[in-house]
Amino acid sequence: MFHKEGHAIISISLIITIIINLISSYFLGDLIISKIVGVITLIVMFLILQFFRNPKRVTKLNDSLIISPVDGKVVAIEKIFEKEYFKDERIQISIFMSPLNVHVTRYANSGVVKFSKYHPGKYLVAWHPKSSEKNERTTVVVDNKNFGKVLYRQIAGAVARRIVNYARVGDKVLQGDDAGFIKFGSRVDLFLPLDSKIKVELNQIVKGGKDTIAEK
Repeated sequence: MFHKEGHAIISISLIITIIINLISSYFLGDLIISKIVGVITLIVMFLILQFFRNPKRVTKLNDSLIISPVDGKVVAIEKIFEKEYFKDERIQISIFMSPLNVHVTRYANSGVVKFSKYHPGKYLVAWHPKSSEKNERTTVVVDNKNFGKVLYRQIAGAVARRIVNYARVGDKVLQGDDAGFIKFGSRVDLFLPLDSKIKVELNQIVKGGKDTIAEK
């Protein structure tokens, strides 16, 4: 199954792929160049399909756990001062997604959306230390009965040019449900209370909607 945010791009890409191959076949016939064009366009089409895939995952709801909001690799676990919303110290967990990862963003915890804001910005590589403050991004805060307010931030990468955020202030959301999408390479940061028990390590590969990031 493919994410709805990719339906238009997949359809357009498929049409372009067919047109390119028809033109190539008509003008080049059985020449090896025509076959190379065919292989390249099919590889590109395959990568686009891979990027927009949306595997269904069953999340076991647990208010005592923070689950991974995305597929990717844990690239930072550190105590920092969160400037935008909390204006105090939090534990930041950063998860980097390559273009080959599933790019669906899922809610890390159930609760009520208290804050949701879009920030236009630059397109530094997603692992750049300043990308969390300088890049195109969205900030969402969900109030959970066990953890209190948990902030997650979708951050566009060097290739990404559009972040989709479904969270609206006042929404009641469920852990594991679809929260948005980031197109073509990105990162998600979680900001947790200092007393959270972190259950992941640096460079660990995590799956969105499945793996535990922290517990109370």
